[in-house]
Amino acid sequence: MGEQSAGSARPEGVESAVRAAVDAQFAATLDELQRLVRIPSVSWPDFDHAHLAASAQEIAELLRGTGIFDVVDIRRAPLDGQEHEAEPALGQPAVVARREARNGRPTVLLYAHHDVQPPGDEAAWETPPFEPSERDGRLYGRGAADDKAGVMAHIGAIRALAAAAAETGRELELGIALFIEGEEEWASQSFGNFLREQRELLAADAIIVADSSNWDETTPALTVALRGAVACNLRVETLDHASHSGMFGGAVPDAMLATVRLLDTLWDADGAVAVPGLASADLAVPEYDEARLRRETGLLDGVSPIGRGEILSRLWAQPAISITGIDAPSIAHASNTLIPSTRVRLSARIAPGQDPESAYAALRAHLEAHVPFGARLSFEDAGLGQAFLVETSGWAVAEVRGAMADAWGTDPVDIGVGGSIPFIAELVTEFPDAQILVTGVEDPDGRAHSPNESLHLASFKKSLLTEALFLARLDARTAD
Repeated sequence: MGEQSAGSARPEGVESAVRAAVDAQFAATLDELQRLVRIPSVSWPDFDHAHLAASAQEIAELLRGTGIFDVVDIRRAPLDGQEHEAEPALGQPAVVARREARNGRPTVLLYAHHDVQPPGDEAAWETPPFEPSERDGRLYGRGAADDKAGVMAHIGAIRALAAAAAETGRELELGIALFIEGEEEWASQSFGNFLREQRELLAADAIIVADSSNWDETTPALTVALRGAVACNLRVETLDHASHSGMFGGAVPDAMLATVRLLDTLWDADGAVAVPGLASADLAVPEYDEARLRRETGLLDGVSPIGRGEILSRLWAQPAISITGIDAPSIAHASNTLIPSTRVRLSARIAPGQDPESAYAALRAHLEAHVPFGARLSFEDAGLGQAFLVETSGWAVAEVRGAMADAWGTDPVDIGVGGSIPFIAELVTEFPDAQILVTGVEDPDGRAHSPNESLHLASFKKSLLTEALFLARLDARTAD
């Protein structure tokens, strides 16, 4: 697909009609979002995946209802690594759609995901996680922000664009493709195969990945840096069977002692990562103080932040390591025994620019070099995800920044994100000439993945309008 010209005509009449359509349709869009939130579409293995099929079907019907697509379908692909099996295991259902561009207009691919995180401790929710509740200008519910609001931002923007074209007597000429994934929260395990199988359907000049955040409730943001991810299960063994802690404690190291001593070597006294070979990136960061960190994270009074350097540098450009799970006897089932083995889940975020394979090698080498008491280590279920840096010089970045400024009434901020979206690297591999824009509908108080996840409704409307204006400007854009 040819590169587009450096600017596009501003279709002023259409843009006024787009704004009017967003206003007129917003209540219906919000109702549809709430309908999606009521579907508990959790993609983790222990949940009922019939709900994923139901949410995919609901979204497909919404897309068919726009009346603008040549193709709307629900498709699955083999899990990555299973593509050559006689009966491969399949990934979760994804919704795809496409309309071809006319008269030299570009094509844009809109990505979001319809699966959600598990609800977690339902007792920690103020209202049930899958019963959307609106209060104080926010919509609460699992997936309300991450990422069913991203799905509805795409659908709402498309409908507003179509309505504006009809209102002004214009023929809609922009090419639009959609990929609404069904397993992003479970590591996008069929993503690579899906892209390869559906390459022709999804090919585009620009790609919007609507799965990030804005700077705050009144300021839009374009995500230009994402940390990569390295995760694995670490097993620590010191005994071939449990032994009486009174009889042998003090002479025999149990696995929990070895695990605690070993894990403590991963950080220095400031809580900064102390693993040689895990790099940092040189990123300029906006001002962000400790008071905001405390407000946005719920850091308790008296508990100090960890790490060194600017706070946003710690979050965007430096490595971080977390222990996200431990398999060991619970307190309820504790007995006076020396524990023979433990298993922990290590989750590391790595700086933009670092290769995840080298980071995983560095992490393993550090653990093997610091294992206490000769304990035995084994590593299982490694997962590696590439970091991402956006090329910001292209026409699509300029267009989306302009649309953000006009929709929000303030200039956007370029941000990094401490989290990871590893599949973006696969988008780059499959569509090397496409410009990738990472946007989002979330805000710092949205609590994605946590109890009481919520969406700030005024920000959501502005994000939807941003995308609608962006699409309208691409619809007026001609190829060189």
